[in-house]
Amino acid sequence: MYKRVLLKLSGEALAGEAGSGIDPATVDRVVVQLVELAKKGVQIAIVVGGGNFWRGRQGVAMDKVTADHMGMLATIMNALALQDAIEKKGVPTRVQTALSIPDVAEPFILRKALRHFECGRIVIFACGTGNPYFTTDSGAALRAAEIKADVLLMAKNVDGVYDSDPKTHPDAKKLNELTYMEVLNKNIAVMDFTSVTMCMENNIPIVAFGLSDENSIIRAVSGEKIGTIIH
Repeated sequence: MYKRVLLKLSGEALAGEAGSGIDPATVDRVVVQLVELAKKGVQIAIVVGGGNFWRGRQGVAMDKVTADHMGMLATIMNALALQDAIEKKGVPTRVQTALSIPDVAEPFILRKALRHFECGRIVIFACGTGNPYFTTDSGAALRAAEIKADVLLMAKNVDGVYDSDPKTHPDAKKLNELTYMEVLNKNIAVMDFTSVTMCMENNIPIVAFGLSDENSIIRAVSGEKIGTIIH
């Protein structure tokens, strides 16, 4: 079992089948697993996206920086929803933001985050890197490197990485194991290149798996062969 993990949750994953907003049943299914792992002593960090409310690329007629900042704010709503759900199940949680919003959450301070782990708290990182032009995947890779996570878990809407889009190609083949360079050279859609490169340079394995699969987070943290591993 991995000791310290960073879980990347997309906003769309939290929306469930509705595709937008926050689906309480989906959040509860995620939180139950996180609470069980935390009570076993696993140190858990989460980076959450905001695509269920807003994506920067939606602002086609907007300034890119403004649109991206709106996306960062969307991640805070998801982070607060997760924090509320986790704490209702008895595990203390802290939200840290890359943008300064002190009335809502702590600013990101690495030493405070590490202290939270030592105290048995789950830490949720919001606002990505805090910079426009960077995705929340980049934020996940950056935070994973900073906290020295044992693994970066990518909870996705599909059960791994395929050689083509399984939604449009019924004959798509699932890839159980990849190297970082295979992902980069073959342009395989897992994370953006910046994120993959950062994980490669810091030797952080990536496990991409389906969030909807039963107990998938627990299974991934336990080291079970689930989804696709990139290392």
